[in-house]
Amino acid sequence: MTENRELGQCIRSFFGTCLTEQRNVSRHTILSYRDSLKLFLQFASERYSSPADRLTIEQLDSDTVLAFLEHIEHKRGNCVATRNARLAALHSFYRHVAARDPRRLDLCQKVLAIPAKRGPLPTMHYLEPEELKAVLDDIDRSSFAGRRDHVLVSFIYQTGARVQEAIDTRACDLQLEPPPSVRIWGKGRRERLVPLWAATAALLRAWLAERNVDPRSTSPVFVNLAGQPLTRWGVRHILSKHVASASRRGALADKRVSPHTLRHTTAVHMLEAGVGADAIRDFLGHSSAATTWRYARISMEMKRKAIEACAIPTGASDRGTPVWRQDEDLLKELESLSRRRTYVEPKKG
Repeated sequence: MTENRELGQCIRSFFGTCLTEQRNVSRHTILSYRDSLKLFLQFASERYSSPADRLTIEQLDSDTVLAFLEHIEHKRGNCVATRNARLAALHSFYRHVAARDPRRLDLCQKVLAIPAKRGPLPTMHYLEPEELKAVLDDIDRSSFAGRRDHVLVSFIYQTGARVQEAIDTRACDLQLEPPPSVRIWGKGRRERLVPLWAATAALLRAWLAERNVDPRSTSPVFVNLAGQPLTRWGVRHILSKHVASASRRGALADKRVSPHTLRHTTAVHMLEAGVGADAIRDFLGHSSAATTWRYARISMEMKRKAIEACAIPTGASDRGTPVWRQDEDLLKELESLSRRRTYVEPKKG
């Protein structure tokens, strides 16, 4: 029974002391770690045919962790990124267990030695300017919901905000008088100040006025029809609805569009406009410039310009001719040599 209590005590101290008081992580991190540990305990409970409150730390060894990772990837159908996120949460928990109880250091070290799994980088979809315009034009702004949807999509695109950052935005975070800006609280409670276009500020000002919201209040900017804050699922549903409608009109390519696609779109459009990676990193709240440069690889416009840059002008007649076209001419020239009489055998005698 003592070992059973030790597991419960480790879990309580992990969430109650380690994450909250010592590391001061965000609420979203705590919820993510909670879900990971909950799934892990449910799996271990089925594996050992034992209630979760009777599991021991010794049962939760590296073999159990590896079996759990295989389970969530192949049985639950989670992607490699989700698998690695669950593993990161378990690594954090086992570090806490090792510091709390050195007797189990060997068990914890074996779990901590489990590496993250490499996987393919997901394709980052984005919208071309005309596709984004088609989505915005599709929104019927004659209704309350339509006006909200138009302001929401415009706000996420203009600020490049993550969906959680957008729905967490409060009226007091907005500065709508010149120069307009918005204070965004990102991952790890990192704060950044993002300037707003005058048009976006005007939309937000009209939206708050329609709802009779005091700009100095802590009321959420984006709410559902019941007046409650929007959820991540709600934003995804709103965007999917208008993307599907625009697609039926033939104005949008067959793309997977999520709220995060708008964030990708912002980054790509800024890169294509010549904005530097460091400025985009600060604008979007990236912790590393390497994340920002991933967008440079997906921009079709930048790829087109890179291809055009391969054209090496050698004169007025062939200026702008792609290199591979010049190679075709060269190959034809080489082929023609076989048809030429370039060598005459001397007559004997």
